[in-house]
Amino acid sequence: MSTTKAGQFRISLDTQELGIHVIILYMWRMAWRLQGEVVPATQKDPEGWGTADKFTVVLESAGLNATELGGYCRERGLFPEQVDRWRQAAQDASAQPLLTMADQKDLEKRHQVDQREIKRLQQELRRKDKALAEAAALLMASKKIHAYWGEGSHRLLLTCNQREFAALPPGQIVPTLAGPGRLHRFRAQLLSGAP
Repeated sequence: MSTTKAGQFRISLDTQELGIHVIILYMWRMAWRLQGEVVPATQKDPEGWGTADKFTVVLESAGLNATELGGYCRERGLFPEQVDRWRQAAQDASAQPLLTMADQKDLEKRHQVDQREIKRLQQELRRKDKALAEAAALLMASKKIHAYWGEGSHRLLLTCNQREFAALPPGQIVPTLAGPGRLHRFRAQLLSGAP
């Protein structure tokens, strides 16, 4: 079989040189994998192998000395440095504490509680933003009313809050109290933005 960089097999060239159909080579590779041999599932570079293949290499090469490791790597198209990196990654992964099922469930519950709290806080923030915008609009309207009506604006607000006007929207209260002439001037002043 022909190889490329670091013993990587090129199946298409091998089939031409050996006269073996490509399907046969793929079937052999699949059979070797089923027998537990370290054969990559694809023609990827060994760095592109899956974690299961890399871990199998680490396990198989665990008791080998440097010479045996070199032979093992040559057979599989690997470099000893790659195996060392994979071994270190496996050790680093096993050094991290694993969560028990109870811990995992507790973590998921806390995550759900946190998500609900985030949602509640976002809703509260939206509600407060709306309230703040409404308060700002009322403050601006109050300033404009005070500027237009002068000292009588306080009396106007008290009048608007009386029981007879409490159920009416401002669009019905103001025309009743202001009369048509003053209302048109007030509207024009509101639209112009002048105090």
